[in-house]
Amino acid sequence: MSANNAPQPVKLSLPLEYQQHLFQELRGEDELVVIAKGLGLMRLVTNLLHSYDAAGNNLIIVVGAEERENAWIGEALAESAAVSMAPKARGLTVVNTDFTSVAAREKMYAKGGIYSITSRILVVDLLTTLLDPETITGLIVLHAEKVIATSLEAFILRVYRQKNKKGFLKAFSDNPDPFTIGFSPLATMMRNMFLRKASLWPRFHVTVASSLEGKKKAEVIELEIPMTDTMKEIQTAIMECVEVSIHELKKGNTGLEMDDWNLDSALLKNFDVMVRRQLDPNWHRVSWKTKQIVSDLTVLRGLLHSVLALDCVSFLQHLDTIHAAHSPQPGSSRQSQSPWLFLDAAHTIFETAKRRVYSSNAKATAKSSIESLRPVLEEQPKWAILAEILEEIDRDLYFEPPMRDDSNGTILIMCSDEVTTRQLRDYLQAMHVEPRTEHDSKQNKEEHKPSGAFMMRRRLRNYLNWKKQFAQVSNALFTENQKALEGAVDPRLAQGAYKGKAPANKRRRVRGGGTTGAAPGRTANGSVAQYFEKPNEVADLMDEVQMTEQEANQKADIVADPLEDMDDYFELYEMQDLVVIHAYEGDQDEHVLEEVKPRYIVMYEPDASFIRRIEVYRSSHNDRNVRVYFMFYGGSVEEQRYLATVRREKDSFTKLIKERASMSVVMTTDAQGVEDPQEAFLRTVNTRIAGGGRLAATAQPPRVVVDVREFRSSLPSLLHGRNMIIVPCMLTVGDYVLSPDICVERKSISDLISSFKDGRLFNQAETMFQHYKNPMLLIEFDQNKSFTLEPFADLSGNLKSVNPNEVPSDLQSKIVLLTLAFPRLRIIWSSSPYQTAEIFEGLKTQQDEPDPIVAVRAGLDKDMKVEDQAFNLEPHDMLSVVPGVTPKNLKNLTLETENIREVANMSEAELDPFIGKEAARQVHGFFNRNLIDIDD
Repeated sequence: MSANNAPQPVKLSLPLEYQQHLFQELRGEDELVVIAKGLGLMRLVTNLLHSYDAAGNNLIIVVGAEERENAWIGEALAESAAVSMAPKARGLTVVNTDFTSVAAREKMYAKGGIYSITSRILVVDLLTTLLDPETITGLIVLHAEKVIATSLEAFILRVYRQKNKKGFLKAFSDNPDPFTIGFSPLATMMRNMFLRKASLWPRFHVTVASSLEGKKKAEVIELEIPMTDTMKEIQTAIMECVEVSIHELKKGNTGLEMDDWNLDSALLKNFDVMVRRQLDPNWHRVSWKTKQIVSDLTVLRGLLHSVLALDCVSFLQHLDTIHAAHSPQPGSSRQSQSPWLFLDAAHTIFETAKRRVYSSNAKATAKSSIESLRPVLEEQPKWAILAEILEEIDRDLYFEPPMRDDSNGTILIMCSDEVTTRQLRDYLQAMHVEPRTEHDSKQNKEEHKPSGAFMMRRRLRNYLNWKKQFAQVSNALFTENQKALEGAVDPRLAQGAYKGKAPANKRRRVRGGGTTGAAPGRTANGSVAQYFEKPNEVADLMDEVQMTEQEANQKADIVADPLEDMDDYFELYEMQDLVVIHAYEGDQDEHVLEEVKPRYIVMYEPDASFIRRIEVYRSSHNDRNVRVYFMFYGGSVEEQRYLATVRREKDSFTKLIKERASMSVVMTTDAQGVEDPQEAFLRTVNTRIAGGGRLAATAQPPRVVVDVREFRSSLPSLLHGRNMIIVPCMLTVGDYVLSPDICVERKSISDLISSFKDGRLFNQAETMFQHYKNPMLLIEFDQNKSFTLEPFADLSGNLKSVNPNEVPSDLQSKIVLLTLAFPRLRIIWSSSPYQTAEIFEGLKTQQDEPDPIVAVRAGLDKDMKVEDQAFNLEPHDMLSVVPGVTPKNLKNLTLETENIREVANMSEAELDPFIGKEAARQVHGFFNRNLIDIDD
């Protein structure tokens, strides 16, 4: 099925010069395209696919597409086919787990077309030659940065290139970072993909720059908004906590590469992930404090975002929940509090956050502040500016009506997440509503100024109600610990049940001889105390923000609407009357721009790739004028993070360009490297033939039968890389069959623990002994973690494992019990999938090759043919773990009943004839057990 080379009348939607260049390049040769985010990667892919689709008679596979990308490609191909009026175009067919029938897939592949197939299905279909690699016209790989040596995608490409040297292969990525990590990463990635050429398109590429910076630039108004003093204080305090945490980490974990562990990189997205990855191999040996700090870093980095994104009431509520989660129970002597809560900076964070919501008029002794709480409800500075922008747009539209062009007059507001979109919606709805109270606390404001006071009062009311319930719940949870709160006279300490007040003799001494408990707002052990307002303070505050008549008249959000009298109440708005608030969603934002066609775009938070999307959108359409308002807090983490992202991407591309310049040509003539025939012969000759051994030599490559479900792991790929033929089958017994006698059950550590818990492993070992002479249990560790069982043992210092009743809880003792039950079971310990592949190769020497049909039949009923046993797998697996169901009576149940619901509704008497009395009692008891009554 070679591509039809005759020129096709295909209409492409690639208006910009760099897009056309790239398209021509891709039609001409195989390459890896790394393009900056926001430059329209998906548009390029869909146009390329359309050019093959319109030609007809092609079979093209898309690898690595996510669900929403499938939807996008499908839609774009259908649209392009209609525009080009291409009679042979068939659009995209998605093959995922829902589409399981083998025969249907075979028919589809025979017809040709464009298919997006999940990697697990595709690799099995290629190995079973249900989809013959030679018939494929070409492969298109999305998210090429994920094609590492052990990935399924690399396996697919290897199988494809082994059998098919002529088909094309094009890989795409819009994330340059992974291509810059490690030793000659670009060359390695390209070797994994069997490609020779890399095509790099950063934003500073000459063609890209000239395409986007021509006459049709968008008008951009940049608004640097100063943060309020309290926001600055909180941000500085959080940064101090982060800095101290990083310092503590460095102190506690010397010997790691810590050049990157600084405040700058802590602002980037995945700093906590990076630290965790470095500590992972020794995670079980790391001190409790280090583990706590690593989780704290995630929390603190979340706070840095929250202080800018959330309004002051939501931020305080967020802090309350964080504090509750990080404090130990009262009366417990464990010092399990997060180290950052002991810093003065943490005190500043909590105090300042409270001050933004309400304050006391009198200066602060704890007694006098009771009488005089007043709501402050500080508003986010961006809100007022947003209201000004909308007013300015209105004035513009009124005084200078724009020329008619192809834009709708819509205003599009883009922000970072759903929470912010809801907050802005509430603000815009209520910004002109003035809550009038008897003693109006906002006399200094002019009447007509838009403000969020109405919304904030509503939020404060909700917060105070929430706080009341919060205190009640915590009281109820920890009443039994109340006695441990010795001397807790202060109602705040007695009421909030997790102040972490340690017994008096545990108090921490500080320099100067006083105890830290003396400071206001601190608990006895020196950490920040959570503040619970006293009842009369709350009553005061509630009076202050009670509902005015006006607020009560506001419509509630509509939850359900029958729509019967729709015409009387509803009408369609004109596009120019709309304000659309949307969260950034990566590639999907292109759709938003194309469909909404906004004239005004307000970027409420900065996002580098969205700016490029606007540039591409504006440059692609002559007749769509766009004005962009770009808002950011000056001197904030938000600004830093934006600049750092842009800088990192630029650095990544620079590194890639340098590496490409000095890279040796990657030779990819053969995926395997042709094996020397002599090697192939010698591999199977046994040199130790003394003592009556026989000389066996076959040039047939070794074969391994693998269970289809095992393709989640990287082992099949590595075995294939060692010149073994992989035969995927649906196995009932074992995961890998290496020879007629050797069967291996593979368990990762987490899998091993869970299969000990539910007793599955004993059943599996039993069935392996029924069908094979040498069953083996392979325990495989993660290559990035330490090769030891220590992290998984229950030796958490509470002496549980010394208690005789608790012995089996330890993983090692469970393995000992297993070997006592099955003395002939061999256990293989492997430190990584690479070592496993080596061990398998060793085990296979001098063994006969396994027969796939025999392997599949093992464990099935003798009289039946394999193909007659096609039960639906998921319900089958579900039933098999029900107490009382054994492999023997499972078959009767499956044949006699239609589905699980029927089994669940059967009485004991109805179940008895199929599975026997005792089993029927267990199954019936399981399905009719009362979930709430635990003792039952």
